[in-house]
Amino acid sequence: MKRKSFIRVLTAGSVSAAAFGTEHVTAANTARKPAVPKKVLMKVGCQSGGTSMENLEFKARHGVYNLDGGAPKTIAGKGWDLDDSMRRKEACEKYGISLDAYHFPLASSGIDKAEYPNIMLGKSPERDREIEILQQMIQVAGKTGIKVLNYNTTILPVLRTGKTVDPKRGNAIYSTWNYEEALKQNLPKTVAGDVNIEQMFERITYLLDRILPVAKEYKVKLANHIADPPTPVGYRGITRWNSPDVFKGIQRFAKLYDSEYHGFNFCIGSIAEGLKDPKNDILPIIKWVGERNQIFNVHLRNIKGGWNNFQEVYPDNGDMNFLHVVRALRDVGFSGMVMPDHVPHHADHAADLQAFSFCYGYIKGLLQTVTDEAA
Repeated sequence: MKRKSFIRVLTAGSVSAAAFGTEHVTAANTARKPAVPKKVLMKVGCQSGGTSMENLEFKARHGVYNLDGGAPKTIAGKGWDLDDSMRRKEACEKYGISLDAYHFPLASSGIDKAEYPNIMLGKSPERDREIEILQQMIQVAGKTGIKVLNYNTTILPVLRTGKTVDPKRGNAIYSTWNYEEALKQNLPKTVAGDVNIEQMFERITYLLDRILPVAKEYKVKLANHIADPPTPVGYRGITRWNSPDVFKGIQRFAKLYDSEYHGFNFCIGSIAEGLKDPKNDILPIIKWVGERNQIFNVHLRNIKGGWNNFQEVYPDNGDMNFLHVVRALRDVGFSGMVMPDHVPHHADHAADLQAFSFCYGYIKGLLQTVTDEAA
């Protein structure tokens, strides 16, 4: 371009900017600025080890000051022991630890080992008595100041088909699930027999219709951990409520009730197990559930693989980028605990403690990073 022509273009641009006014330039610049990250409200927590002095000192040494304490003692036929629950809270407070959650005795061990099996068997009137016990437990939790009760609504247990050794991580052992291998094992159906998706949701709503009002009265959130892993329809006679499309299952469960006490013990790993592209597919799920304020706790567990074939690995060597995950949790205003869940194993007698120590430090580093971004 010749010098005179360049000057004419430059002058025309300057005149145009003046004609439109500085407010338009300012607006354009503002539109280009990235959104300011939200304040970090979440904190590192844990659900392992209970409230013994040994475990509480272990947690405090690692800077873990929020805890799922397992559960207080059970009084047969009645429910939880309030006095024992208060003692657990006081034990935590000696170390500056907040006892934030308990586990309902609706576990992931499967219907054949369930303490209160009739709820998910859909068997009346036996399930009504079991639900009464759970109602009492909610009352004890509320009186203790417990904010969240974690629970499962499953028939099959946590499903795995074997172990994978990783020589690059000091021969760490990863729990592994492969659906084709599971079919070869030809395991029998449970005592529940065949249960389809509609029966599954009927049993869940029967339970929640009766315990959610108590949870609301005592201000205790009920946090459901999805079935681990999601599976194809009818595996061993069971269609899990989060299967075969894990996101659609989560959405259906979330929409059962419009209540601030109805939500999820949001297991990143278990959700990823139902995804074909966990790294990218997990983020819209966090956004959808988080914007509904239904993430009550987070299990930060990474995997290699996805739907029907995965290994549970360390938080730093799986397919998901946990910095992106924690940013997404920050941006939906999640304020609960971010917890290690299943950790890799090893023959070393201290392997579990080593793995948890690594996970605590990793989570704390992630939280510090996203906190600095929001400063």
